[in-house]
Amino acid sequence: MTPDQYCDDKAAKSGSSFYASFRFLPEPTRLAITALYAFCREVDDVVDETHDEGVARTTLNWWRKEIANLYDGTPQHPVTRALKPHVARLQLPREQLLQIIDGMEMDLTQARYNSFADLRQYCYLVASVVGLLSARIFGVSNPATYVYAEKLGLAFQLTNIIRDVGEDARRGRIYLPVEELQRFNVPAAELLAYRESDNFRDLMLFQIERAEALYAEALAALPAEDRKAQRAGLVMAAIYRATLDEIKLDGPQKVLNQRLSLGGARKLWLAWKTWMFA
Repeated sequence: MTPDQYCDDKAAKSGSSFYASFRFLPEPTRLAITALYAFCREVDDVVDETHDEGVARTTLNWWRKEIANLYDGTPQHPVTRALKPHVARLQLPREQLLQIIDGMEMDLTQARYNSFADLRQYCYLVASVVGLLSARIFGVSNPATYVYAEKLGLAFQLTNIIRDVGEDARRGRIYLPVEELQRFNVPAAELLAYRESDNFRDLMLFQIERAEALYAEALAALPAEDRKAQRAGLVMAAIYRATLDEIKLDGPQKVLNQRLSLGGARKLWLAWKTWMFA
């Protein structure tokens, strides 16, 4: 198996909405973004699938050293070997790859966020930075596109948090800010007991409205001259916004006890429609 095949297999097995948006890209761009996505999956899996915190930290430090190897031209892992041809060609910043690892590491020690400002910093590391790297891979002619990419990454992560509230609670994590739980009178204990309530529904509607506003801000910030190059991001936005719509229609309080996901056929239809008409 080649490094590119390894990355493609990693991305395909994830079942992610992101993978659906890669299919229409020219090969060099598709290979680069798939390698980046596989890197994100690798470091995320370290935190989610390693039950020993010490082992997880050691593995993340190994990845930091592997990023150094990548920029020295001697990567060892299939993912970094797949990234190697694109690092210099696209001038991918080393610091941003390291920031993704830093964000993933936060999940080892922090299971609560007091305010949205605190949560936003976490989201910047694990999602907005990925958006910035992705935008660079897709092609940027106007620097304002990076504003779009940062906001879109935040909107994606907030959508993930909304969709995965129940799944995260089962891991003992609550990403919804403590201040907002208190404002809507939703005790953390109710989330950890997966107890649906009217207050929780109102809290989730508030989260959805904020995410929707961020999608609107991101799309408004995208310069017209970069819209075609950034179509893959627009495809992802269409899929994620459709997911939010389904959560809202189904009853947002239900995310505690079920994880809503769009079917593969619908993702492909949204991807094709957005790609053709974006």
